[in-house]
Amino acid sequence: MSSRETAIKVENLSKCYQIYNKPYDRLKQSLFPRLGALIGKTPQQYFREFWALRDVSFEVKKGETVGIIGRNGSGKSTLLQMICGTLNPSGGTIKVKGRVAALLELGAGFNPEFTGRENVYMAATLYGLTQAQIGSRFEQIAAFADIGEFIEQPVKTYSSGMYVRLAFAVIAHVDADILVVDEALAVGDAVFTQKCMRFIRAFQKHGTLLFVSHDTAAVQNLCESAIWLSHGQVRMTGTSREVSETYLQFTLQEIYGEEAKLISVASDQAAGGLASASPVDPDAAPAVDYGAVASVRDNAAAATGWKTGHAEIQSVSLTKLSANPEGIYEGGERVRMTVRAKAHGPLDKPILGFLIRDRLGQDLFGENTLPFTDRMPIRIGPGMTFEGVFEFRLPMLPNGQYAVMASVADGDRYDNIQHHWMHDALIVNVASSKIRYGLVGIPFERVELQVTND
Repeated sequence: MSSRETAIKVENLSKCYQIYNKPYDRLKQSLFPRLGALIGKTPQQYFREFWALRDVSFEVKKGETVGIIGRNGSGKSTLLQMICGTLNPSGGTIKVKGRVAALLELGAGFNPEFTGRENVYMAATLYGLTQAQIGSRFEQIAAFADIGEFIEQPVKTYSSGMYVRLAFAVIAHVDADILVVDEALAVGDAVFTQKCMRFIRAFQKHGTLLFVSHDTAAVQNLCESAIWLSHGQVRMTGTSREVSETYLQFTLQEIYGEEAKLISVASDQAAGGLASASPVDPDAAPAVDYGAVASVRDNAAAATGWKTGHAEIQSVSLTKLSANPEGIYEGGERVRMTVRAKAHGPLDKPILGFLIRDRLGQDLFGENTLPFTDRMPIRIGPGMTFEGVFEFRLPMLPNGQYAVMASVADGDRYDNIQHHWMHDALIVNVASSKIRYGLVGIPFERVELQVTND
């Protein structure tokens, strides 16, 4: 099959539910319209319509990973159930090529009265496996689930975590072409979630994945593209990063309501002054030559994000505190990140902060000024400029491109308004890296192998 072959095609898909206010309205609806039609009377409707989905259309190519995001009640689960064939649409068409395996909401697919073993056989049979195939794979399924003797107990005695373990173990062993994963993984423990993610990463090399999550960082990490559902309709499609950033702004706007209006920006930013570096002792050389060289580029003019107009970031800068040549960063040296902003209105509890993200949108590290202002509150008046200064030792970064997100807010850790959120304020390009393990590394001061005779 061609790599561009369509795996899932959804056209004008709709799902309507009939909502009855009273139980006997169902009886009225089943009888009275028919009687009215016999005597020539216009039938009365005893229900109201609720459209869980309306005119949804999209395509997923074979081998793609697509994220689906949206608030609770936006139609995500309804869409997945229709793709999996467990729910019939009210209108539109769905074309699916290949075997679909799904991990939907808890409670779907298993009989609570059956044991785990019996449910494995039942579920795998529904996916098209023969009894002989299930028997040959059962020990692998049981080992993946890792629920011990509970596999011989009724599923109704399982915790939510045990249920997900068994359900995922089944879909991981049915040779699916298309994998559908809903929010169910959120209830798993850290060890099992890591096991699932390793399977998903391996599956992505040959299969098609639909991934539903409220975690936009996970969507950006796993998915090439994303679909945003809102009130049963497609609000936006695009790259996972574009959709996630727009969705983040939308959800914050709904939280703020009339208190603050977030305006999308991709604008030129005023250049602010850079902080001068204070002299420090030269850094000791690391024990390992990592070979990473990084350069930092000001990207404020092309940065996207949003602002309310109440406060504005003027500049974001990264400067060295070491004696090495400016502009070249090798990792391990002490640096200063400065976020400079200006208030256009009063800020009772100002917050400045930053995050460094990799190309997949994963947050690597960051900080804000709350640890300082919690001890020494500062109030900013209209027209005042202020800076957040963060000094730290730069970690080792693997080869690639990184972005610095900066923000200015007003409030505290739990209740705040982001007045200016700037994606990609700085771009950090890292070349010739030899970092081999993890998302970031540190400059080890000592690495050696010793022989000891105890």
